[in-house]
Amino acid sequence: MQSIIRRGSNCWKVARANRFGVIVDAGDYFPAVKDAILQARESVCLIGWDFDTRIKLEVPEPHQEGPNKLGRFLRWIAKRRPELQIYVLRWDLSAFNGLFRGTMPFRLLDLMTASNIRFKLDGAHPTGSAHHQKIVVIDDVLAFCGGIDMTADRWDTPQHLDRDVRRRRPSGKLYGPWHDATSVLDGPVARLLGDLARDRWHAATGEHLPIPSGARPIWPAAIEPLMTDVDVAIARTLPAHADQPEVREIEQLYLDGIAGARHTIYFESQYFASRRIAEAIAARLREPDGPEVVVVNPRSADGLIEAKTMDTARARLLGLVREADRWGRFHIYTPVTANGVAIYVHAKVMIVDDRFLRIGSSNLNNRSLGFDSECDVAIDAAGQADPGAVSEAITRVRNGLVAEHLGTTAASLQAALDASGGLLADAIERTRGQGKTLVPYVPDEIGPIEELLAENELLDPERHKRWQDLLLGR
Repeated sequence: MQSIIRRGSNCWKVARANRFGVIVDAGDYFPAVKDAILQARESVCLIGWDFDTRIKLEVPEPHQEGPNKLGRFLRWIAKRRPELQIYVLRWDLSAFNGLFRGTMPFRLLDLMTASNIRFKLDGAHPTGSAHHQKIVVIDDVLAFCGGIDMTADRWDTPQHLDRDVRRRRPSGKLYGPWHDATSVLDGPVARLLGDLARDRWHAATGEHLPIPSGARPIWPAAIEPLMTDVDVAIARTLPAHADQPEVREIEQLYLDGIAGARHTIYFESQYFASRRIAEAIAARLREPDGPEVVVVNPRSADGLIEAKTMDTARARLLGLVREADRWGRFHIYTPVTANGVAIYVHAKVMIVDDRFLRIGSSNLNNRSLGFDSECDVAIDAAGQADPGAVSEAITRVRNGLVAEHLGTTAASLQAALDASGGLLADAIERTRGQGKTLVPYVPDEIGPIEELLAENELLDPERHKRWQDLLLGR
């Protein structure tokens, strides 16, 4: 079995993870980050699209040492360990909007009064693009990389309960169910993610951060490792800017994963809006013995303009895909709660057959493939020391995610898979029912305004030059 991962083509570098885990939803992620920071001795790097210092790290009540709100906790740990250096890098436009959220300005000023906390805004990107990576690195020995932002409206649990009173914004207002995912890993690959974080800090600030000694292993106690001693690839998207050439490793990794699939491709993504990805899927669907494709998307994008643009782009691309789907192997679903409320899907996951897992910050849209900065990690069972164990673990991740959406158990889903001859979509159809489940997605009709927004691609361009041409009407 040939590996999908190819260094220098669809990934930046590959290194060993002593332990690798997948964390589903921020209800487990936030406390895991707090636990890791409590173990830090030299440095904490928080690199992200957005941070809100007012969010609670443990909900409803804290069980770990230290304050429970992100900003207060960082200040507390900085005072407690003056030798610990804390670096927070956040996308500049996101920060600009955040300054008007409640007490945010005072919390930022409070953070900046600690000499060993550095807060910087990342504006090192072309006009119109965004820094979208979501990375946490502790002492260069432990890292988190995925799709979860440490900000408001993200906390939830896999149960995605209706009107869960624990899902509250800092203002006290309730928000809806939110599905997300990230990875946690340690060992040499964590040092590589530390290098990437320092590269991003230097690009944004011009400053070179010191490299920690990284001598003592760290792992969040509540997270059970999914795999041990596996090689992990790091893939990036970087737009061309200043001295930085364009990097499109993530796009190539998606395309190679689609091309290398034998039986099943499973996606979780915030969007389905990339024509190149849709065309690659369509090509496989035309094959008589090609793979089945299952996509889990939110019912609608978040925000009125974004919904009109991205939902319309999805509807148009679904037409392209379904025209190619001669054997009925393409299926797209949206998850709902027990009362039928749409669960917002923010996770960015790709699983191919039982052998390839990719999780990160990139979506199936144009921005993620060439216009914004992104970071994903990927594992292929091929070439691993124990490919069978890696394959079993990857299958467990996929079945766990699908079972969560269906409101069932992984064992029940496996029984349905056995009955369907291994066909995932058939197992979903056998299992889904009333209550918390997956619902087939049916796009709304496209109106003239939506058609215009989707046609000009202003909110989702492939690269900076395309965005400039659209902005100037060229």
